[in-house]
Amino acid sequence: MSRMARLVGINHVALEVGDIDEALAWYGRFFEFELRGRAGASMAFVDMGDQFIALAAGRTQPPDRHRHFGLVVDDKEAVRAALRDAGLQVQASGSLDFLDPWGNNVQVVDYREIQFTKAPEILHGMGVEGLEKTDAARDELRRKGFAE
Repeated sequence: MSRMARLVGINHVALEVGDIDEALAWYGRFFEFELRGRAGASMAFVDMGDQFIALAAGRTQPPDRHRHFGLVVDDKEAVRAALRDAGLQVQASGSLDFLDPWGNNVQVVDYREIQFTKAPEILHGMGVEGLEKTDAARDELRRKGFAE
């Protein structure tokens, strides 16, 4: 029997939006990011260190109420405040979920609170090397054998 490939991460997520420039402006209201590149008016690539989000023009399906993806940030509460200031309805605390104008269901999680870990050199390159995991996140990593 042949060996099965092991999942090791996500390189990128592709989101369908109506218009690339509108999507970059909209997401730019809530997240600091750098544009990795573009493919004309049809795609844009938002850098997240060693990963990226691809924005693709041409969404036609209805909003996703259950299917979602999670964005990892250095300050979840800053995103919550910015979303609320912009008039979006989000919970006052706890889980931070929202629909973008094109119906993509986004969940925002804080890097410090989850087991997802970037290599020190990636964190340094992103300018967020001071982020420390919570005790709960470190315990989760230890239980899986990913930390001492």
